[in-house]
Amino acid sequence: PSPARRTQIIQHRNEGTKMNISSEIKKTEEAMKKALEHVMHDFETIHTGKASPSMVEGVLVDVYGSSMRMKDIAAITTPDSNLIRIQPWDRGVLKEIEKAILAANIGITPSVMGEAVRCPIPALSGERRAELAKVCRDMAEQGRVRIRNIRRDALDAFKKAQKDSLITEDDLKHAEKDVQNLTDKKIDEINRAVESKEADLKRV
Repeated sequence: PSPARRTQIIQHRNEGTKMNISSEIKKTEEAMKKALEHVMHDFETIHTGKASPSMVEGVLVDVYGSSMRMKDIAAITTPDSNLIRIQPWDRGVLKEIEKAILAANIGITPSVMGEAVRCPIPALSGERRAELAKVCRDMAEQGRVRIRNIRRDALDAFKKAQKDSLITEDDLKHAEKDVQNLTDKKIDEINRAVESKEADLKRV
């Protein structure tokens, strides 16, 4: 091809490479975001001694011939820090809700009162708080491992691309820096979240 045409081909190839790197970074970011969300969801299942709707929202209730999540059949509120109140749209399922919470084995003893199910949150012993803090730290470490594995896979892919001459050495350095920045950011978010959860557990 003519010099002008050759330049166009190189420019097009470079643009394609840049778009490809950007796309890979975006995929890496999305994967890390999902790993972070997974950890946050795990943290929500930890009972800190303070009432929270998330403690019962995912409990499955056998109603209308199928299993439905609590949050899909009732309004869940916390009138105070020691109580969860569940008011179903249909009063006819109160007993089923009570039964489901007992079956879920989440350390809550429900009772039907009027048109709602009351769930008092029992106080946690110091020993139990220490156990749950360790569970949180383990969840956090699993999250960090997931993030680091995503980083490793992304860096391996970029190194292979550079080896195959699909990206330049400069491209590789920039990509490595971007991936490391994402990794540091997500791990920092996990660290802050677990510190906050542990602080909640220490509050009596």
